[in-house]
Amino acid sequence: MKRIAYLLTSVMLAAATTATAGGILTNTNQSIDFLRNPARDAAIGLDGVYSNPAGVAFLPEGFHLGFNWQYAHQTRTITSTNPVFALGRKNDGNSTKIFEGVADAPFIPSLQAAYNKGNWSIQFNFSIPGGGGSCEFADGLGSFESVVGNIANQLKGLDQIAAALGQQAPGVSGYDMDGYMQGRQYYFGFQLGAAYKIMPDLSVYGGLRLLYGNATYKAKISNIQVKTAGGYVEFGSFLQSATAMVDGGITYVNNSLEQVNAGIAQYEAAGVAAPAELTAMKTQLEGSAAQLNATSASLNQLQKYSEGVNLLCNQSGVGVAPILGIDYRVGPFNFAAKYEFKTQIHMTNESTVNKASEIPAVNKFRDAEKIDEDIPAQLAVGAMWNITDAIRLNLGYHHFYDKNVKWYNNTQDLLDGGTNEYLGGAEWDVTDKLTISTGLQATRYQLTDAYMNDMSFVVNSISFGFGFNYKATDKITLKAAYFQTNYEDYDRVTSREPLISDSFTRTNRVLGIGCELAL
Repeated sequence: MKRIAYLLTSVMLAAATTATAGGILTNTNQSIDFLRNPARDAAIGLDGVYSNPAGVAFLPEGFHLGFNWQYAHQTRTITSTNPVFALGRKNDGNSTKIFEGVADAPFIPSLQAAYNKGNWSIQFNFSIPGGGGSCEFADGLGSFESVVGNIANQLKGLDQIAAALGQQAPGVSGYDMDGYMQGRQYYFGFQLGAAYKIMPDLSVYGGLRLLYGNATYKAKISNIQVKTAGGYVEFGSFLQSATAMVDGGITYVNNSLEQVNAGIAQYEAAGVAAPAELTAMKTQLEGSAAQLNATSASLNQLQKYSEGVNLLCNQSGVGVAPILGIDYRVGPFNFAAKYEFKTQIHMTNESTVNKASEIPAVNKFRDAEKIDEDIPAQLAVGAMWNITDAIRLNLGYHHFYDKNVKWYNNTQDLLDGGTNEYLGGAEWDVTDKLTISTGLQATRYQLTDAYMNDMSFVVNSISFGFGFNYKATDKITLKAAYFQTNYEDYDRVTSREPLISDSFTRTNRVLGIGCELAL
């Protein structure tokens, strides 16, 4: 029962983000140019303020300003198998159940600005490099349901106790409940830096990004009911009656044990060994007392959940990280690299959890607690080949140093390594006004079963995007793109006998429009 109580609370502690491209905690889709061709690491354009800041120095002199708006829709699907699901009122006797969360980010904005003069390029970027929306599981998660199912399964043991006490067995055979979870997370990024052309074909960049993180977590288990021989009973009422039965049994056994001990004492006072039947009865009663006391303690542990579980926690924090970049042009080729240092962030809680708990996971959401949520360092390298004046090919590689961060409870140690991304794309200037492009991105995490859970998970994927730029005037360029991620399944088997398993997958689609001004 204590383990069940731990799980019942820990399932509340879910984070939810709508990251559409990038590492576990990082969004790299910060422009419409990225959506139409994600291999932007060596491209020369205003979007390089984020993806290739050193290369922005090669844009024409003057002030450049870009606005980007993206809409992202994502689903998260967990197919969970657990024998206790068959006890659920809404599950029709099935031990496999699908839990789906919907994550919407209706407005993901970003802004890039650069002022180029001589060899200098002064740059500013506003983006949401982490999070960007909310995820809602209207029916909760398998973690929620398995906890309540396990409680109902263990309450079946009360029948044996009732029979031993000569009382009517409760006949527990199922459960009912309502579950809900929602997580919302945003990391707002403000980046300021400068690029300098050391030589006509070589530039370097240095800058800082300020991150402000804000998150809200809501979770609930409500309307818990226990199916008994007499029908469904509210969980709190059932606990009261079950506790009264067990406590009555404890009183009866203790009284009986007191009488048996008194009888044994009389034999011992007379110098005669107590009959074997009497000592056997004492042993049996002591065993019954221990069992009843353990059952009473377990029922008392569940009292705090008799009216369900509600959690509301707001988190916020600030972090700063340096960014370095380099860009080198040689003939028809351009090579670039960028390194973003780790961002150390301590998120501060404002929570309904006011006291330290005997359940360790709850303490992550204790009011005023500071939680480690570092953003991993990132290395990005890229190459661009100008095949002709109108056609360009792009390649890129990203590595996120996920193991070199500090996350709550050291969950980074559960990974086998950092995230790797491989990117490729092409652009074609169809006319002087119209450019079309497309690209691919393969994301590979180094996941383990221990790291994965149904509250916050990632899976390997391949993404593709396509779109266009249209130069409406010499100073105004319009942009539009579509980006989609196709995810693999990650299967995890927790137990083979009985079978307890989960299969994780996601979907993701993004639409974006933008406008770029050259002033």
